[in-house]
Amino acid sequence: MTYKNVLCEVKEELAVVTINRPGVLNALNEETISELIDVFYKIKQDDAVGVVVITGAGEKAFVAGADIKELSQKNSLTGKDFVLKGQMCLNIIENLGKPVIAAINGFALGGGCEIAMACTMRIAAQNAKLGQPEINLGLIPGFGGTQRLPRLVGKGNAAELALTGDMISAEEAHRIGLVNKVVPRGEALGEAEKIARKILAKSPVTVRLILEAVNRGVEVGLPEALNLEANLFGIACATEDMKEGTKAFLEKRKPDFKGE
Repeated sequence: MTYKNVLCEVKEELAVVTINRPGVLNALNEETISELIDVFYKIKQDDAVGVVVITGAGEKAFVAGADIKELSQKNSLTGKDFVLKGQMCLNIIENLGKPVIAAINGFALGGGCEIAMACTMRIAAQNAKLGQPEINLGLIPGFGGTQRLPRLVGKGNAAELALTGDMISAEEAHRIGLVNKVVPRGEALGEAEKIARKILAKSPVTVRLILEAVNRGVEVGLPEALNLEANLFGIACATEDMKEGTKAFLEKRKPDFKGE
């Protein structure tokens, strides 16, 4: 897969997607969003890929936000079209059916923070800065920031970030639950790949079922969510991987999952 602004490398079931515009801190323009939609759609269809890591090129930024030069030209109609396209991209990432790990190597602001929030989990380097500074431009977050942020960090923390436009440190992002883990500078990608390899050793069927349970369950009431969990547990019990996993446990050996 060859793109102008996005790199994608697949190695042993792991796809590493890199937003590659380091000269503008990997800012998102419409072309880059289109390329991300295409690459994640292809990854979704590729059975050889089990986990994805997404990061930004260079040492300064994951994604520093939208391309302000392009954004400044939007009107009410083109602005809405732009955010709908961005929302489509992030919905594909969130509902890929495969874990997506954000390796946040620097600034993750605006659309960059929103991409990270659409991922299954987030690993941040100590030098990372996160935030939703759209209010400083007279705008609101548009790629799902007003919706995913309160789901992750609570209504009060989300409102504070969106209303002040302040950047927060990786440590503060970890404290409020915005990122899963903070690692030394330069180690976010390596840690994300380490976690990805751990997941790849699990049953692919079970991974998909867990993602479905978490993503769908959080959007409904508890009784419906528990019923969903019970149904998915029943599906898991019918798989060959479940038979192999329980047998391997009883035989005190590592399971050999086949994804069946």
